[in-house]
Amino acid sequence: MCYSTRMVPFRVTFRAGASLFEQVVYASIKAMVSGQLRPGDPFPSVRALSKELKINPNTAHKIVAHLVNEGLLETRPGIGTVVAVLPDSTRKERTQLLGHEIEELVVEAKRLGIELAEMLASITAHWKHLSGDESTSAHQSAAKPTDGGSEER
Repeated sequence: MCYSTRMVPFRVTFRAGASLFEQVVYASIKAMVSGQLRPGDPFPSVRALSKELKINPNTAHKIVAHLVNEGLLETRPGIGTVVAVLPDSTRKERTQLLGHEIEELVVEAKRLGIELAEMLASITAHWKHLSGDESTSAHQSAAKPTDGGSEER
């Protein structure tokens, strides 16, 4: 199921077998990183998250508390919860945040027999898709051979 309403300004596609908490946190962070939610934008209340996404209020509270503890949201008296202005960090610090996810991706790609060039092309296409630059990603990935021009499959 996919949920996105006027009260919740991001999309969540619930997948069976994955934690609702993790899925909503991921969707929230994705919205912040992609610019869909910007610093100072209001974030849905626990009640709104619970009602609109049809999740337990305790799970909604845990989500908001987690994002506040991570410094991604801040609570402002009289205003509510808003997207925080993220502190500047070094490129190395930001890259290290993804270390575990990158390792999982590489392990899964190797397990499936996907070559590095194919992974880079796929990551580039997804990056451009999230950046809103889909037209160039389709042309570049179609025009670039992944292994020097020879087709494996």
